[in-house]
Amino acid sequence: MTELEKGPRGLRRGRGARERIVSASQQLFRDQGINCTGMDQLCAVAEVSKRTLYQHFTGKDELIAECLRRFDPDILPEVFDRTDLTPRERLLAVFDMHSPLCPFIAAAVEIPDPGHPARVLARDYKKGFAARLTDAAREAGATDPEQLGEQLALLLDGASARSRVLNADAFSTAAAIAAVLVDNALPAEAAAAAAPAGAPRSVRDAVDC
Repeated sequence: MTELEKGPRGLRRGRGARERIVSASQQLFRDQGINCTGMDQLCAVAEVSKRTLYQHFTGKDELIAECLRRFDPDILPEVFDRTDLTPRERLLAVFDMHSPLCPFIAAAVEIPDPGHPARVLARDYKKGFAARLTDAAREAGATDPEQLGEQLALLLDGASARSRVLNADAFSTAAAIAAVLVDNALPAEAAAAAAPAGAPRSVRDAVDC
């Protein structure tokens, strides 16, 4: 069979099995974790036979990596590539674009092998995300853009993990802290011009907001 394939009940199905497999994997990995998701369950949710799944993917490891590869390949272009926002606004806008738990963090927690393809992708993504933040920090005029980029990346990951552990939103507090970090990293004139009126001036103020 080329254009058609058999599903788990012997029904002939059109093209799209690969996309159904990836979509089912993304859902199951997000909702119940990687290690708790078995291949039989994946096949049932994707409505494909196990034979079909292995025609598209050599195994679960390759499938995990493919899900991560598709998650955000261009690293948040809806924020970093916006021309209607100032660099400072782009740095803070990342705290409005979040999921309950970053899938790259989740994969790194569940997969102990640092050489696993998913772990490699997670590491590359996190480095790439910090680099995007650093570029925006440099555009904003930060005196040490690399440091600011790493600080914001760490803050964002911490907010993601804390939100999941507490089942509560930690991003609003993280965003207030980020505003302080950004403005403290900018020259005084640039920070004063960019910061909105009433913005917190210290990390303590941000936490108390």
